[in-house]
Amino acid sequence: MADTGARPQADTVRYETKNVQAIRGTEKLMIAKWEKDGWELLAQNPGKLRTELTFRRPKPKVQWKLFAIIGGVLAVCAIIVLIGVNLSRDDTTDPESTPATESSSAPRDEPSAAPDEPVATAPAEDAPLTIENNADLAALLTGPAEGPSVEAFAQKYAGRIVEFDGAVAMMNAHEGYTTRYDILIVSGDFSETHSNGGPSFQFRDVNLTNDLHLTDDSPETIGIGTNVHIIARIGSFKDPLFQLEPVQTRVR
Repeated sequence: MADTGARPQADTVRYETKNVQAIRGTEKLMIAKWEKDGWELLAQNPGKLRTELTFRRPKPKVQWKLFAIIGGVLAVCAIIVLIGVNLSRDDTTDPESTPATESSSAPRDEPSAAPDEPVATAPAEDAPLTIENNADLAALLTGPAEGPSVEAFAQKYAGRIVEFDGAVAMMNAHEGYTTRYDILIVSGDFSETHSNGGPSFQFRDVNLTNDLHLTDDSPETIGIGTNVHIIARIGSFKDPLFQLEPVQTRVR
């Protein structure tokens, strides 16, 4: 006899989409960046100065069973704690078995007449690397956008602080948030027609009002095309982006 039972429906894959603006000529850079984060390119809509890129990726499934198990474990733990508290309240202590406490406090040590030992202080952090005091940084900002020289600089100076003039070349909302951004920084002044050289730096997952540490004389926010003076800590080089952690940002 033929099986007339209904077959289970396959789960429908749900997608979330994202539109990203890229300056003409940087499309491959932006596509590589978002594809590394799990996004799939759907379409490109080139304009006069910028290209609109459309991406998608599957929405994560909500693990309801896992939430239910965790909730049950927490409930059991809460019950055990309550039982322990009630048992501790029922216990009585025999006064005769409790040792008497001293009525007076222990005598304090007399201050030593010997002079205090000198306290060693931590050495001050090295001054920021600039194009004036570091030839490697000067070569980085005018050299290729990627390759062995960029990776070597990231490894040699990891954790150090750099200081240079740059510009905001691109801003995208970080993973769909409305107040956090991934900001693409290039060296020198902003231009839509040419590049000043060097790698593409990135402030990843930052808030414009706090994380950038804008100086008091800077406006409250920045945007694409803003020229800035950057002091930042060197992070890793994840081809094709050089990660930086903002220390201070001043609008030029």
